[in-house]
Amino acid sequence: MSSAIPLNVGIVRSAAGDVDAPKRVLLAEPRGYCAGVDRAVETVEKALEKHGAPIYVRKEIVHNRHVVETLRERGVIFVDETDEVPEGALVVFSAHGVSPAVHESAAERNLHTIDATCPLVTKVHQEAKRFARDDFDILLIGHEGHEEVEGTAGEAPEHVQLVDGPDAVDQVTVRDENKVIWLSQTTLSVDETMETVNRLRQRFPKLQDPPSDDICYATSNRQTAVKAMAPECDLVIVVGSRNSSNSVRLVEVALTAGARAAHLVDFAREVDTAWLDGVRTVGVTSGASVPEILVEGVLELLAEHGFGEVVPVTTANETLVFSLPRELRAARA
Repeated sequence: MSSAIPLNVGIVRSAAGDVDAPKRVLLAEPRGYCAGVDRAVETVEKALEKHGAPIYVRKEIVHNRHVVETLRERGVIFVDETDEVPEGALVVFSAHGVSPAVHESAAERNLHTIDATCPLVTKVHQEAKRFARDDFDILLIGHEGHEEVEGTAGEAPEHVQLVDGPDAVDQVTVRDENKVIWLSQTTLSVDETMETVNRLRQRFPKLQDPPSDDICYATSNRQTAVKAMAPECDLVIVVGSRNSSNSVRLVEVALTAGARAAHLVDFAREVDTAWLDGVRTVGVTSGASVPEILVEGVLELLAEHGFGEVVPVTTANETLVFSLPRELRAARA
């Protein structure tokens, strides 16, 4: 999946306020597409090849403007709910997952479905079902309204309570303090999630942990890389969309870890060159649903403004690959 290496990542430290230091870019590795996003985007592309346009997709396949706009140009129709899909048509479910009610709604309309849910999200769904069967109260740490949270909570709505950050802990109530477990949205800030867990545990000392980490390896790895480079950065640019939870978290992590400024942009054209005034070191990374071409655009813009030196900051190596949904595997031949 990923192999972590020590955080002595070879960054040459610059003296604070050294106006003669060369301009440089610290480029986070890993960054960009995770295995789940890669699988989801390829699922839609293969479905287009196999079935032809139009292909319907419930919600955005991944939270990235460029990806969605590119697929829309190729004949993908994005809808909010299955009742917007013509009866009998093909619909792809996004990487964020859906609740059983969505599957039932699709079946009622005789829709042909391809489920592109990230397998790591599916794992959380399975945990929710398992602990609901055992009659646990499930405290789901996540952001209200996020598609992944809605899908997970929908697996066991009578057992799940959403806990949207540390400040929501005081509102939690449980039936039996001996049967409480926490699960989480996969794209959260690791540090904030553990702060929420610690506060929950103060209230419920017998709170159980998930069987394995719910925050996905890619989210964690990208945050670790940002933490490694942020203290050296006058500015961190995160490439990603504003509805991408993991991209927004990277901005927060950069600022918390010591970056003097941090901004989220979808495209290089959104970089305000005024941000570069007085800056010697720029950190660059991207969210887990961002194609590398968008990062390359930012690097080209920075090079035009004197930031030609690019220093990789590598904190993990990722090798995980997920197979396509079974309906499309034959198309790989």
